[in-house]
Amino acid sequence: MLSKTMDQVKLMLVIGSMILVGQKLGRMVTGKELVPLGQSVLGILTVLLICILALKLKEAFPKVKFPAFAWATMIALILSMPFMPTSKLFLQTTGSVDFLATTTPILAFAGISVGTKLDQLKKISWKLVIIAIVVFVGTYFGSALVAQFVLKLQGII
Repeated sequence: MLSKTMDQVKLMLVIGSMILVGQKLGRMVTGKELVPLGQSVLGILTVLLICILALKLKEAFPKVKFPAFAWATMIALILSMPFMPTSKLFLQTTGSVDFLATTTPILAFAGISVGTKLDQLKKISWKLVIIAIVVFVGTYFGSALVAQFVLKLQGII
């Protein structure tokens, strides 16, 4: 159990380092103002702590069909709610982490995960293309509908 936790912590630290490097490179390329490293490290450590906690919750409740990322989302949501005493500190520390920098490691691991299931993907064959198109189109139009509704509600359009 401790060995598994240590492996998870090591992996999280590697991912956190990748995010920090991606954030620094992204800001250098785009010319955005650099966030002080100490502030970014604190934000990454906060996010990683939530990830570790989510993994432990997933392990603690194995019969509950709730993925670890959903646990992490719930924890972050609770910590950031306006009535929580943690919200100001939580938002201040995690606000220094660039969202786009976090997507690179996530997409890399998703690609590796899909790459290990190529045989299952081959069995799905052409149906996968149709499903992907439906998902992409549905996501696009769903997002457009939500944006239209919210912008009209706010009187912006």
